[in-house]
Amino acid sequence: MPVKLLFIGDIIGKPGRQAIGRMLHRLVDRHRIDLVIANGENAAGGFGITAETAQELFQLGIHCFTSGNHIWDKKEALEYVTREERLIRPANYPPGTPGQGSTVLRTAGGIKVGVLNLEGRVFMNNLECPFRVADREVERLRQETPIILVDFHAEATSEKTSLGCYLDGRVSAVVGTHTHVQTADERILPDGTAYLTDAGMTGAFESVIGVRKDEPIRKFLTQIPTKFEVAKKDIRLNGVVIEIDDVTGKALAIERVNIACE
Repeated sequence: MPVKLLFIGDIIGKPGRQAIGRMLHRLVDRHRIDLVIANGENAAGGFGITAETAQELFQLGIHCFTSGNHIWDKKEALEYVTREERLIRPANYPPGTPGQGSTVLRTAGGIKVGVLNLEGRVFMNNLECPFRVADREVERLRQETPIILVDFHAEATSEKTSLGCYLDGRVSAVVGTHTHVQTADERILPDGTAYLTDAGMTGAFESVIGVRKDEPIRKFLTQIPTKFEVAKKDIRLNGVVIEIDDVTGKALAIERVNIACE
């Protein structure tokens, strides 16, 4: 029986959490979703994640959080990520970094789903090679399940596309995050991996990638550091629905989600 996953793009602050509260159950029912995975690294005030915001979103129906470079923006995340297995950070951070880079979930029917988080290096932090770490982590996860979703938190489209092609046939899906701008290149690659360069963001779209427009504009004009505040208008939920064969782990269908909150 096929498994359906909903992956939600970067949740930005309170408006993003409101979008989840208003729309998630409707999406789950409409698409008959088995598991909900979301990038939550900006869920608390637009920068970072806390135990309180994570618990709020878990209660709304999210099963697992991926993250990226902003996971460390709230100090308490350093401790929280060590005890909450449903929150993962990029697997290619150095040895000794708190938390884990992958996890295995179970659907209500008992089917195992692996989730792997990686961070890119182009215009990003100088981390361990995500391609080589993916080799190691995917091999380990495939000992438990053929169903594996990868959140690749990266800036460059070329790096994201390259990883998708590199992992084609070895994972069920490679979905990009980080830019907060949903791309329209969803497809199933030749060997059965679903791919989307960026899932987009869940938050206020009358903004500059989730924050009030005037603040980043001022920074670009003056080059003076500016404190960004989360925008509040035109709230939307971005993400992607992926249907996967539970025996082979191959993707059967991929569909982008971009809906306005009612």
